[in-house]
Amino acid sequence: MQPINLNASDIAAWAVRLWWPMLRIGGFVATAPLISATAVPARVKIALTLAIGFLLAPSVQVPAGLSIFSATGVLAAGQEMMIGLAIGTVVQIGFEALSFAGQIIAMTMGLSFATLIDPQRGANSPALGQLFVIFATLLYLALDGHLLLLGELANSYRSLPIGAAHLDGRLGLAVAQWGGSIFETGLLIALPAVISLIIVNFALGVVTRAAPQLNLFGVGFPLTLLAGFVVLIVGMNGTLAASNRVIQSALAAVAELTAAPVPRVP
Repeated sequence: MQPINLNASDIAAWAVRLWWPMLRIGGFVATAPLISATAVPARVKIALTLAIGFLLAPSVQVPAGLSIFSATGVLAAGQEMMIGLAIGTVVQIGFEALSFAGQIIAMTMGLSFATLIDPQRGANSPALGQLFVIFATLLYLALDGHLLLLGELANSYRSLPIGAAHLDGRLGLAVAQWGGSIFETGLLIALPAVISLIIVNFALGVVTRAAPQLNLFGVGFPLTLLAGFVVLIVGMNGTLAASNRVIQSALAAVAELTAAPVPRVP
């Protein structure tokens, strides 16, 4: 059995070979759904970044003359982090839009006081918004969204090679405009329930004017909650279908973002 000879130059070459892919992967892990949650320990995130880096490093082309400590290397490192952050952020925005829709409905039906600790953000948020995020997470896993997102991350090294991506402000503009369109979608998801609850509140206002002795807080609040739950149950199929469209649109936007060196606005 022959001994394995290792020298400092080989170890340095392996470290550089692993360093460049891990920059993009680290940005991806920091923003991607589920794995970027505050409930996930930092050690798990680091281990996941290393594992994905070891798997992708053999298939990633690294320019031979790209130095870590040169000005070109610093610029390339910033671009790699930006690409990874953009890939994870696009899908994360879809989850935020659904949480936004749930929060709007909760505030309209008077359920905004029911808050829980959101493990994704580590802060209080309405329980109804978390319910929408749970639906979106189950749909995301059922569609193999996590695997598709990892596939797009691997494909991005071919369409946006290390040190040759030549990114500009259009990447941030594409992500920002996608975020605007997806939050508009979240508002449209909440709109039917909001309109229904506004009609209920208007009817309660008319009844209160007709019978001033009626206790509005004793009757109106339970009726608003009951009407809100009825609207949610009746519109559950539509909510799930809209959530499905949001997740699929987010995955399609990631594929479009990593398809060409110059991303197009979705």
